[in-house]
Amino acid sequence: MSSSKRKNRPAPVTVAAAPALAESKVARASVPSFGIALGGGGARGFAHVLILEALDELGIRPRLIAGTSIGALIGAAYASGMSGADIRVFCHELFQKRTQIVKRLFRRWNAALVDRLGSSGISILPGERVLEAILPETLPATFGELKIPFLAVTTDFYTQEPCILTHGPLMPAIVASSALPGILRPVELDGKVLIDGGFVNPVPFDLLKGHVQIVAAIDVSAGPQQSRGQVPSLIDAIIGSNQITMRSVMREKLKSAAPDILIRPDIDQFRVLDFYKIDEIFSASEAAKDEFKRACEMAIAAREAG
Repeated sequence: MSSSKRKNRPAPVTVAAAPALAESKVARASVPSFGIALGGGGARGFAHVLILEALDELGIRPRLIAGTSIGALIGAAYASGMSGADIRVFCHELFQKRTQIVKRLFRRWNAALVDRLGSSGISILPGERVLEAILPETLPATFGELKIPFLAVTTDFYTQEPCILTHGPLMPAIVASSALPGILRPVELDGKVLIDGGFVNPVPFDLLKGHVQIVAAIDVSAGPQQSRGQVPSLIDAIIGSNQITMRSVMREKLKSAAPDILIRPDIDQFRVLDFYKIDEIFSASEAAKDEFKRACEMAIAAREAG
C-alpha cells in the first residue's frame, strides 16, 4: 500500500457508549449499535431528513455518522444535537421561499457581495461564506463539540484519494465535502486542496464498519433526469457528470461489500438543484422512511437472533 493511501485513511474514531433508547417498538434491554452513512445528491439529500426522523421515532441514536456532500451538511447538523424534526423545520423555512436565502445572505454580507453572487454565480465566492449564511447558526465550530462522532468525506484534488476529516474546524470540512467544481470553490485545508467527496466515496458506509454493529446507508444519487435526448446546459453537464461518477463508484463498492441496510429513496425525478421542491421531495421520501423503519427492526432482530 502506498504512503499516500495510508495517510488518507480516516483517523481512528473513539465511539462513546450509546445512551439509553427512548421507549419505542424496537427498544430492547440491549440494542445493537448503529452507524449511518448519508450520501451525496444535492437537493435529493432532503430525503436524509426523513431517515433521521425515523431514527428518532424508533429511539435509535447512532454512535457514528459519516456524510458526503449534502449528506455531510445534514449529518453534521444531526450530530450537533438537532433532531430530524428540527432539521426538517429549518430546511422548510429556508427553502419554502426564495427570499429567505436572500435575506440570510444580506444579513451576513453587504448588498454588493449579494449582487455579485446573483450575477456571476456561486463559484465566485468561497463555499464557506455561502454555507455559513444558510446553515443553522447553532452549528458548532469544531468536530469536538459535536454530540455524535462524525466523519466528513472529501476528495484530495491532487492525490485523487479520499480525505476523511474527523477533527478540527467543522465548517471548512463540510464545505469541502460539498465543493463540487464549477459550483463551489475548492477548499484549502491543512496543506491540501479538497473538493466534493462524491468523486471518491459517494455513500461512505465502509467507514463505519468495525465501529458499529449495524451499518445503514442512504443513497440519494441518480443519473441526469432532465432534458433527455437534448444537449445539457453547462451546469447540468457538470452536475450530471458528478452523478455518473458517484453511481459508478457505488456500484463498484457494492461488489465487494454491502451495508446491513441500504435505502434508495424513490426521488430520481428530482434534479440536484431542485432545492425549492423541498415539500415534494419530503413527500416522495415518506415511503423510504417506512422502508427504513422496517429494515431497522429486521436488522435488530437478526442481530439478536444471531
